[in-house]
Amino acid sequence: MRHDHLLTAKQLSREDVETVLDRAAEFDRDPSAARERHAGELLGLCFFEPSTRTKMSFETAAKRLGADVVDMGSVESSSVKKGESLADTVRVVEGYADALVLRHPKQGAAKMASEYVDVPVVNAGDGAGHHPSQTLLDLYTIREHAGLDDISVGIMGDLKYGRTVHSLAHALTNFDVRQHFVSPESLRLPRSVRYDLHESGAQVREHEDLEDVLPNLDVLYVTRIQRERFPDEDEYEAVAGEYSITPDVLERAKDDLSVMHPLPRVDEIAPEVDDTDYATYFEQAHNGVPVRMALLDLLL
Repeated sequence: MRHDHLLTAKQLSREDVETVLDRAAEFDRDPSAARERHAGELLGLCFFEPSTRTKMSFETAAKRLGADVVDMGSVESSSVKKGESLADTVRVVEGYADALVLRHPKQGAAKMASEYVDVPVVNAGDGAGHHPSQTLLDLYTIREHAGLDDISVGIMGDLKYGRTVHSLAHALTNFDVRQHFVSPESLRLPRSVRYDLHESGAQVREHEDLEDVLPNLDVLYVTRIQRERFPDEDEYEAVAGEYSITPDVLERAKDDLSVMHPLPRVDEIAPEVDDTDYATYFEQAHNGVPVRMALLDLLL
C-alpha cells in the first residue's frame, strides 16, 4: 500500500486494490498464515455511530493477526458525551493504539482525524461520504464470483446518501466495468459523484426501473432505501415497494447473477432470495474478515 491512511476509495489505484485482495485471498486459503504476524500491536476502535459487521470484523481481523483491540465504546459512555472534540479523542486514543478505525456521522471526519495523528487511520464510514474497507470486501466478493473486468454491475437503492455506493462506484472505475445505477429520481447519485465518474471515463447509465437492465447484469448490488430521508411516508412506501428483490423479480436475471447487499437489510431483499443461488450477501459479510486482515496487515 502506498498510503499511511485509508480515508476514501478515490485514493485506491487498481494496484492497491489487487494488492489487498491478493493478500486477503492468501489469508482466506490459509488462516494460519496470519497467526501472530502482529502480536503485541493494538487496534483502536472509535465508533461514533452504531455498527455490527464493520466493528466486529475489524476486531476479529486484528485478533486473527495476533493483535489486540481497545474500544472507545459507545458515545454515551465516553468523554464525547462531556463535549470532547474529535481531534482530542483521536489524539488520546493514538497514545494507546498502533492504528485507528473511525466511524463518524460527519462527512470528512476521518480525513480531519488523520491530520492530528501519526498512526494509520481507516475510515469505517463518514456520514454520506465513503466506506473504503467495505468497498474492498465488495470488490473481493465480486472478483470471486464474476471477475473485475468486462462485467456489468447494477447498483440499486439509496444512491444519494449511501456511502457504500459512493465508495464502490469510485473503486470500480479502476476496472473494465459497466455501471448501472437504479434509483428513484429523488435518490439519484449526487452530482459531484456523477461528475467524478464521468471525468474518470467510467461507463455509467442511470435508470429508474430495474427491469430495463436486469437481464444484462453480472452483479446486482442492493442498498436500503432509507425511510428517514423521505418527508412523506406515502412517498416512501410507494418507492420502497418498487425497489424490492424477490425470486419472481429475478426470473429475468442471468443464472449466475450475484445479488449483493452491504447489510443491514430491511425489506429490499425478500428472505426467500436467501435460499437461491443468487444470494451472495452473507458470504460478502464473511469476506470482511480476510479483507480487513489484509488491510491491517499492509497498513501496520
